[in-house]
Amino acid sequence: MSTINSQDDEDTFKILIATDIHLGYLEKDPVRGNDTFVTFNEILDHAQKNEVDFVLLGGDLFHENKPSRKTVHSCLESLRKYCMGDRPVQFEILSDQAVNFHYSKFPWVNYQDRNLNISIPVFSIHGNHDDPTGADALCALDILSCAGLLNHFGRSTSVEKIDISPILLRKGRTKIALYGLGAIPDERLYRMFVNKQVTMLRPKEDEDSWFNLFVIHQNRSKHGATNYIPEQFLDDFIHLVVWGHEHECKIAPSQNEQQCFYVSQPGSSVVTSLSPGEAVKKHIGLLHVKEKKMKMQKIALETVRTFHMEDIVLADHPDLFNPDNPKVTQAIQAFCMEKVELMLDDAERARLGNPRQPEKPLIRLRVDYTGGFEPFSVHRFSQKYMDRVANPKDIIHFFRHREQKEKNENDLNFGKLVSRPASEGMTLRVEDLVKQYFQTAEKVRKFRESRKKNTEEEDEEVREAMTRARAHRSEDAVLVAASSDEELMDTGMKGTGDSDDGFPATLSRGRGRARGRARGARGQNPTARGSSQRGRGRTSQESATSSRTYKPVSVPAKNMSIMDAFRSLKPESSLNSSKSYSEVIIDDDSDLEDISIVPSSKVNHRVSTPSSLSKRGSQSQTSRGVDFESDEVQYILGFFSFYFV
Repeated sequence: MSTINSQDDEDTFKILIATDIHLGYLEKDPVRGNDTFVTFNEILDHAQKNEVDFVLLGGDLFHENKPSRKTVHSCLESLRKYCMGDRPVQFEILSDQAVNFHYSKFPWVNYQDRNLNISIPVFSIHGNHDDPTGADALCALDILSCAGLLNHFGRSTSVEKIDISPILLRKGRTKIALYGLGAIPDERLYRMFVNKQVTMLRPKEDEDSWFNLFVIHQNRSKHGATNYIPEQFLDDFIHLVVWGHEHECKIAPSQNEQQCFYVSQPGSSVVTSLSPGEAVKKHIGLLHVKEKKMKMQKIALETVRTFHMEDIVLADHPDLFNPDNPKVTQAIQAFCMEKVELMLDDAERARLGNPRQPEKPLIRLRVDYTGGFEPFSVHRFSQKYMDRVANPKDIIHFFRHREQKEKNENDLNFGKLVSRPASEGMTLRVEDLVKQYFQTAEKVRKFRESRKKNTEEEDEEVREAMTRARAHRSEDAVLVAASSDEELMDTGMKGTGDSDDGFPATLSRGRGRARGRARGARGQNPTARGSSQRGRGRTSQESATSSRTYKPVSVPAKNMSIMDAFRSLKPESSLNSSKSYSEVIIDDDSDLEDISIVPSSKVNHRVSTPSSLSKRGSQSQTSRGVDFESDEVQYILGFFSFYFV
């Protein structure tokens, strides 16, 4: 990294660099609620005092995707206080702003707006906390951009190809190509880099005369196979990379030996997690750029709440702690109290030289109790420091060290057997996975279409079968009704008699019917009961041959209606009986039939439901016997009930 003389202001860009401010973090906490707003004011105050050309933010200006009204109001208040004024902007923009800010309703930089007085322009990409979401793909930065207080750039909406077009800035003889890429899911961006779908466009004229500055907000440290962005993925023509998202402050530029560019990691300006990376002193950077030379000046933040952290391994102190000692827990608690007191003393000494620093520090003591030790009550321990620390509930953290399994000498080291670059193997694996995914999706789509087609064909076949069944059933009903009329008329013209010899046995009944007839025939005289031949006197051969079949009646057809048949039989039957009867055939569970005889009080018969007829018939049969005066009436009524009930 070359050094420059910062006093040469005509050709030197002065850029204030900060990332991960996280406005609104713990805004409802009574102690830490205003930390982010105070530090943001300090950052902008440094920009104003140093008369920078512009402020460059590396994402996560807001902690929430939908910040509260208090957070948005505080941000607008700070930007208007420090960034608006009459001081003229000393640099110009050479690129097509309609391309750089194509997604904005006002596609130009805010300091060129005639309705605004901007003294310090702010350029920012979005992070993973304040990324665009929703149907309109808007984020909190778009609100600030629409208000004319911030320039949101580096936004990409395509998931197939990313073309990063730079904002071309010029001040005197120094030209800067400012590239930006807002936060994208790491796995997706990793795959797009592997598939050569990310392109950084370069100026057509004098491309070697530009200082190329790239701002990115992704995982820098490896969290998984593809859950980070390797520095080797970036183009080698870049001079400086400002890396956001990582909270550990490593603002001093470090060179990538392979790509030959420098990487600056400013880190966060507020402690959002009690981890070792957050305990590092917080800084922002003042970058000086002249032609292709640069210098990074570190500026320590004075309003950040101090954070002190220490680890304890109980197994490393066998002289102090013995797991078999019944009072070892009290000894551990006393030892932890001593450590916390020492950290509080260090925090107090650091605060004496900086009155702007918050009074209560953040304290974290991690205790490894591996080796048979038991933790003590953290809640009771924290009660002693409620008024002295900002995080009393999180002071102590107990954990156990994971024991690594002993390596077997016989285990093969496949890394030594296969000598292949990791990037190549990962490339093949990612491509295979993507190809397999789309092939599977195509198979699933074809299967769903075929299943839908087969289902529609089966439904059509079922509808046709039901239609044919209804048609056949209607035809059968008409034929049965016609044959019944003919048989009834023929039977009505035959001679009457008391014997069943001249009466054709049209219906054959089973055992159930005989049992029902026997119950209902108790009141009959022996002559009538014997002449019926349907009671217990029925032979076994007749019972064996009985089934649900009908004997054809070979009687010549005559043109006589059902009512005529009744009229011809009415006088004869009314001589010996004042009541007429109807016969109902009911199927029981054994597929046999019982015959219930129901007395009818009216001469004109009505066809009743089987349940009602059976109920009334059973009551009549138990109260008195049944005596048929005419077998022809019995036959007609039984036949009529069988076909029409």
